[in-house]
Amino acid sequence: MGFGQGLSGLKGAAQKLDVIGNNIANSGTVGFKSSTVSFADVYANSRVGLGTQVAAVNQNFSIGTISNTGGQFDMAIDGDRGMFRVTDQSGQVMYTRNGEFSVNKEGYLVNPQGYYLTGYVGESTTPERIRVPYGNIAPQATSTMSLEANFNANSPAVPVDAAEQLGVLRDTDNGVDYHFRMNGDTYEWVDDAGNPTAAPTGPITSNGVTINFDASGQPTGSLDGAQLTAYVPAVVGMDFDPTVPGSFTHVLPMTVYDSLGNSHQLTQYFVKRDPVAGPPAESVWDVHYLVDGNEVTPTPAPQLRFDEGGRLTAPTAPFTLNIPLAGGTSPAEPLAISVDYAGSTQFGGEFKPDYLQNGYATGEYSSLTFASDGSIVASYTNGEVMNTGTLALAHFNNLQGMKPVGGNAWIETAESGPAILGTPGSMGFSTIKGQALEESNVDMGTELVNMIITQRVYQANAQTITTQSEMMQTLINIR
Repeated sequence: MGFGQGLSGLKGAAQKLDVIGNNIANSGTVGFKSSTVSFADVYANSRVGLGTQVAAVNQNFSIGTISNTGGQFDMAIDGDRGMFRVTDQSGQVMYTRNGEFSVNKEGYLVNPQGYYLTGYVGESTTPERIRVPYGNIAPQATSTMSLEANFNANSPAVPVDAAEQLGVLRDTDNGVDYHFRMNGDTYEWVDDAGNPTAAPTGPITSNGVTINFDASGQPTGSLDGAQLTAYVPAVVGMDFDPTVPGSFTHVLPMTVYDSLGNSHQLTQYFVKRDPVAGPPAESVWDVHYLVDGNEVTPTPAPQLRFDEGGRLTAPTAPFTLNIPLAGGTSPAEPLAISVDYAGSTQFGGEFKPDYLQNGYATGEYSSLTFASDGSIVASYTNGEVMNTGTLALAHFNNLQGMKPVGGNAWIETAESGPAILGTPGSMGFSTIKGQALEESNVDMGTELVNMIITQRVYQANAQTITTQSEMMQTLINIR
């Protein structure tokens, strides 16, 4: 007869109550993992057991409830597989599920215990401390520009100045036409293509009116008044002039950037010309470029062509627009922009442009977000974003073998095996949910029930000791 069994039961119940109390105390701890106690019986060289003992304290690594917090640097691991990798000031590596991070005075992401969050920065394959990228993002010069637009097929053509003709003098007796254009008060005679040709030697009878010419080929009388019937006006050609609306059909201004992030106004002017008769018949559009008010002419000059179905037939590949920039006090590199009109059409509808260019000015750091794949994305005031790194997650073949060290952290041991590192969403690792935290996985109802059961166990073991004591006293009282 002994008291060992009851004492071991009291001790075991007390230890289990300690675990239950610890679970309840940490029910509000972010990322806390509850524990349970496993017991084992104790035997010696006897058929009667010597009581119980604590065989292990098992940790429950199941995921807790994820709650949105709105905290910029808060994050939760959305699944069972994965732990944040952190280091202390001395560089010791620890692991935690607590994603409650903030920025310290040096700009590094740390948890409430001051442990540094680690990840992969740049091209590095070794986890490093993650630092918020304060400062400006470098500007990017425009190097590509794409325009996918519909050009209005119903727009009238703008005649080319090279074929300018002011009129036609018709010799009705002989069936001959004499084309001319004016240079001041001087008549210049041209062929139907606008090329200089010999002046009429006259006289010419046009609709019954006789017209004489001097030795230089100028009419001796005016070609107006009664002779107006002899004048057949032609369409006046027009040189491209960005200040004259009638000299172009469509205009598209856009902003491009140089190597210093300075903006420049690039304006494209589209001029519809007479179609090419073919075969095949094609519509023709000339393109003119002005940068900050100065015309830039590519070599060869671009010309858009569309077939009878409104499909773009030329240019068939992007071409480079070279733009010299004024030096000033801070000279920038000349721009070389690859221009692409692929996908453009010519249908009977309004001019509708849709363009993209890849340049941008410098911008100041604005905020940091964490993508589901662990990408650390910095946002800047110019609207650009930059991937500054990727979070590192760790997993162990034997999570139960990890040693808790307080501060809601664990370290690896020989029993846990080495850490298996990876990034969220890869190699079976869970993903990340930004601006959220994982709550404790403590089930308060279960813990309270276990506490009642443990109390009953403690009472029952105490009763066995009381009974043993009464029996011992009875034995002593035998005379």
